[in-house]
Amino acid sequence: MMRLLRLFRILQITYRYGLDSFVLGHERFRALRPLLRLKRRGHRGDAPRGERLRLALEALGPIFVKFGQMLSTRRDLIPPDIADELAKLQDQVPPFPSAQVFETLERVYGKPVDQVFAAFDPVPVASASVAQVHFAILPDGREAAVKVLRPGIGRIIENDLGLMDAAAGLVDAVWADGKRLRPREVVREFQKHLLDELDLMREAASASQLRRNFTDSPLLVVPEVYWDWCATEVMVMERMYGIPISHIDEIREAGIDIPLLARSGVEIFFAQVFRDGFFHGDMHPGNIFVGPDGRYIALDFGIVGTLTDVDKNYLAQNFLAFFRRDYKRVAMAHLEAGWVPADTRVDEFESAIRAVCEPIFDKPLKEISFGKVLLRLFQTSRRFNVEIQPQLVLLQKTLLNIEGLGRELDPDLDLWKTAQPYLERWMSEQIGWRAFVRGLQEEAPAWATSLPQIPRQIAQALKPGRNDALALELGRLIRQQRRQTLLLGIIATSLVALFAWQVVSAW
Repeated sequence: MMRLLRLFRILQITYRYGLDSFVLGHERFRALRPLLRLKRRGHRGDAPRGERLRLALEALGPIFVKFGQMLSTRRDLIPPDIADELAKLQDQVPPFPSAQVFETLERVYGKPVDQVFAAFDPVPVASASVAQVHFAILPDGREAAVKVLRPGIGRIIENDLGLMDAAAGLVDAVWADGKRLRPREVVREFQKHLLDELDLMREAASASQLRRNFTDSPLLVVPEVYWDWCATEVMVMERMYGIPISHIDEIREAGIDIPLLARSGVEIFFAQVFRDGFFHGDMHPGNIFVGPDGRYIALDFGIVGTLTDVDKNYLAQNFLAFFRRDYKRVAMAHLEAGWVPADTRVDEFESAIRAVCEPIFDKPLKEISFGKVLLRLFQTSRRFNVEIQPQLVLLQKTLLNIEGLGRELDPDLDLWKTAQPYLERWMSEQIGWRAFVRGLQEEAPAWATSLPQIPRQIAQALKPGRNDALALELGRLIRQQRRQTLLLGIIATSLVALFAWQVVSAW
């Protein structure tokens, strides 16, 4: 019943803001076009379509606002005028009453709030669609930030996601680009991140992981999680002091090197993506402070992204190929990853990529719009039927956030020159002798376990009465032993050569 009421509300807002034209304008709904001529009460049909869509999403509530924010980065899905308008969406939600905050805390802890905290400020310092934050003092005197889940938000999210999935199914069925753009997978990716935000223990674990990845880092500080006070609906962590990253004048007055800060932001991004495969996925200015020592302070870990080794290798190859202007390598990387059809002409794809990227090199960040570059890349991807990878949508959004942050801090920042040395170092660690030694260390335990078992497995396979399947198994084991013997020989030869090289170098 609740979902039906929500659907009625959505249809009402859709009609009020003239969004039905988005659907009825499609050729398959031609017979319904006369409905557009009906007079609407309070209709905003004279406003540009992007503005009407933004206003409708704001009227529908925080979950649709968050979805609109994500869509603003998907310029392969939506036209540029709509993407530009959706980028204006802000996740600004009125705080919920302090009485509900105390009710949640007392239910979670099983006792009054004044018996849990030495002090608790009932006035929130931040409020968003999923939770809000209060300051408190723990019994041992440590200052803390307490994040409390918004009551009833789970039910609202479940209903809205169901309706979004149905709408994505309609897009998939009606629009020719539906299969390539995979709108249902986009909604599921959004659903995954949104549902993750409902479990504050998961967010606490993400914060803890990010803090561990940057232990003793000269670039980034992550607050400590106070696990004894954390639960699914409550997260308690160290209170951080700093200047919001958007307050450039205050940062400058504090004597912090702004250009260095901008370069550090780029390095933090690439370290998270390529070193760790684990990155903060919501790096807008409201979630980033700058400490007195000039280090970044990360906040709000509800959205994090992860990348596989395959994803990292693909991205690194593409970034480095872009930096070196090796557009053929970019085209081949897409082909090898299976992201373009196998019959794609590499030379044509290479030429199209060159036309997009060549104009932006050797320019400072202030003269580059990644939004426009991405738009042209997406237009190219449509032409060559490139399949959009939903797992990279969040990374793309994060990259755009980094662009905005860098532009605010240092318009003269050269993103390419800042990132290239880091990527080249990372690639050398993946394919150089360091990677070889690391691979040996990782595989040694498996070899130590499997090699001694081979004679016993061969003896069992040679027992009388064994069927042909075991003969095949014997062949497999013998081949495995040969491969491992050969590999050990290569390893031994490599180690001898390495030792000899060190001896010669010492002389």
